[in-house]
Amino acid sequence: MSTALVTRPESAGLFTRVGGLRHTSPGRLKLLLATLLTLGLLAGLVAAVAGQSARSGTDDLGGRAQPLLIEAETIYSALADADTTAAQAFLAGGLEPAALTQRYDDDLQRATTALTAAARRTPAEGVAADAVSTLSSGVAEYAALVATARANNRQGLPVGASYLSEASKLNRETLQPQARVLFRSAQTEVNDGYGAAGAAGWMTLLLLLLTGLLIALLLVQRYLSRHTHRTFNLPLVAATVLTAVLGVGALTLVVNQQSHLDLAEDEGSGPVASIAESRILALQARGDEALTLAARGSGAAYESDFDAVTQRLTVRGGPLINEYARLDPELGHLMDRAADSYRSYVKAHDEVRAMDDNGNYDGAVKLAIGNLTTQTFESLRSDLDFALEDRKAFFTREIGEASGGLGLLTVLGPLLALLIAGLAYVGLRARLEEYR
Repeated sequence: MSTALVTRPESAGLFTRVGGLRHTSPGRLKLLLATLLTLGLLAGLVAAVAGQSARSGTDDLGGRAQPLLIEAETIYSALADADTTAAQAFLAGGLEPAALTQRYDDDLQRATTALTAAARRTPAEGVAADAVSTLSSGVAEYAALVATARANNRQGLPVGASYLSEASKLNRETLQPQARVLFRSAQTEVNDGYGAAGAAGWMTLLLLLLTGLLIALLLVQRYLSRHTHRTFNLPLVAATVLTAVLGVGALTLVVNQQSHLDLAEDEGSGPVASIAESRILALQARGDEALTLAARGSGAAYESDFDAVTQRLTVRGGPLINEYARLDPELGHLMDRAADSYRSYVKAHDEVRAMDDNGNYDGAVKLAIGNLTTQTFESLRSDLDFALEDRKAFFTREIGEASGGLGLLTVLGPLLALLIAGLAYVGLRARLEEYR
């Protein structure tokens, strides 16, 4: 026995009735009305979803992802500076200089505060959460090792250098890499956030629906003009104008938002990442110098790291020497001055190494932690700090501009779409009444 698909009578009857509407004038008007109402209501729904999605993505980008990136960089740079400062204080011997002690304490406080804030912004699970957990326990262990190194150094005990080396190893091989993991994770979230903020899929669908609705309204009016000999249907004309206004407004909003998002990425978060990397590498180099001296002849690994870091910071196209002036002349001036300061610092470092290699250890220490070298390095760091704050402010400003109008689209979009649907109903309903 052959088996055939059986169409339910109710469904067949519905399709037959809908299909039959095409053969009468009132029926065609009903189909046109249904089409306009469907497109209008769908456009209103999509406008609400698109506006909310874009606004949510933009708010998350500016309120969570980018701040997380900054907090991760703060943790990273604070740990790097703590490592440097602890080594410099150790070189001073005996009771550490109060300024270096205060700076070390401030670094740990900055790292702890940023870590607490980052913990609130990271997901409950994943590599970022694991990094935060490792850092939370590791910072306390690092502080304890440095405290032990200090205590031994004050008593003139050589074992203090071993504790300092162990603390630096923990900082560089565990804490800083975990901070880097958190930083890279935050960078990924920022990059993904631009796509979410744009809500390209929903915005494209909205523009397509509004275009379809506008075309449908024009075709319906052409049909009515030909069959009813009336040139204008005022409700449909009003609906057409409102659709055009909503479409142009939505398109303008999309272009404006994408323009500001592109600026935020190219001239905001992009340079923030590069400048932050420059600051971290510079602090790493400064720490290498101090730890090489503290190791007293067994710090070749630190000196090799210094050379590698210097190569990255002095190569054109790297994080420090780049086309920053293309983004902003003042930023370019700041970064050029920072690059000059780093070159001056490297020259001072070469003198430190020459003294140490020739047996003048005390002279090398004095030059390394002395005012001239310190001022040169602090000039570098100050310029990088200022440049970083400038780009953070630029990003915040552009993200604020990108979110402008999204609230209006979320609220006014559906209201205008409902008004368009209502006008279409009034316009075609009047023609339908003529057949009664």
